Amino acid sequence: MTLSSLLPGALGFGTAPLGNMFRAIPDDEAAATVEAAWNQGIRYFDTAPFYGAGLSEIRLGDVLAQHPRDEFVLSTKVGRLVLDETEDPAARDLGEKGGLFEHGRPNRMVNDYSADATLRSIEDSLKRLRTDRLDIVWVHDVAQDFYGDEWLAAYETARTGAFRVLQQLRDEGVIKAWGLGVNRVEPLELTLDLDEPKPDAFLLAGRYTLLDHSRAHQRLLPAAAEQGVDIVVGGPYSSGILAGGTHFEYQKAPAAIIDKVERIKAAATRHGVGIKAAALQFSLAHPATVAAIPGATKPSRIAEDVAALEETIPSAFWNELRAEGLIAGDAPAPVPTV
Repeated sequence: MTLSSLLPGALGFGTAPLGNMFRAIPDDEAAATVEAAWNQGIRYFDTAPFYGAGLSEIRLGDVLAQHPRDEFVLSTKVGRLVLDETEDPAARDLGEKGGLFEHGRPNRMVNDYSADATLRSIEDSLKRLRTDRLDIVWVHDVAQDFYGDEWLAAYETARTGAFRVLQQLRDEGVIKAWGLGVNRVEPLELTLDLDEPKPDAFLLAGRYTLLDHSRAHQRLLPAAAEQGVDIVVGGPYSSGILAGGTHFEYQKAPAAIIDKVERIKAAATRHGVGIKAAALQFSLAHPATVAAIPGATKPSRIAEDVAALEETIPSAFWNELRAEGLIAGDAPAPVPTV
């Protein structure tokens, strides 16, 4: 099944922040944010065991359990098991993402992309999410940013384990779609070259945004479109720097990125454009992308995302970004509605 036919709209809700990413979020604030997404008409929700060692799944499940299951699309991820024993969240080895969920649950997490672990991960996620089925399952973070030089070994374990299990579950109708959810383009390019298993879609975080899109635009997205593999864009605000925050790539933004953002903001001001609107709509303008799933921890942010998607952006703004070298010269841009 193509995601374009499965997903109810171009805007979903990414729930990584609900796992206490960067800060401890009160339970009532997390619940209110999910409910705000529902009230704003969002019906696609993405989560993962990794997000706070199951905390995001638990919080999301508590709210969605109050709504009819047939009325929303739900995705989670495999590749990490959440155990009952505990550890210091701040001491976890997360590659380039160290300390990302240090405020999450203390349950120990184990990386495992084997077939058995994939089935166990799905079973555990169903319990935390308080649901009887998943629509989409992503193989999570099998890439360089978490595994460094060992990423190909992790990928091979996933190829012979998780990939094949998920393809079988899809073929049996247990899930509707599967793919990879990563922050790097290389694992996705490698997967497109496989004869089998064949994924339905990819969740690509941070690599098709206003600030970073050249490689994905040149190679990955055209290849995915040719093969009919849809792209969901995660992190369209580049970890927050394009939405008024200070993080880029889950860390404090470096000076060069801050300077680029200021140049984009200046152009946006000249054309009366909101930078969130520019970021969100740019990520969705490519024919290969079918949805974007920004995250939030405050209910008010959801309304901002909906408004950003609906804002009209003049062509002159995109032309200026191209002329200033701020976006690729041939990158698709939204066509303003009259």
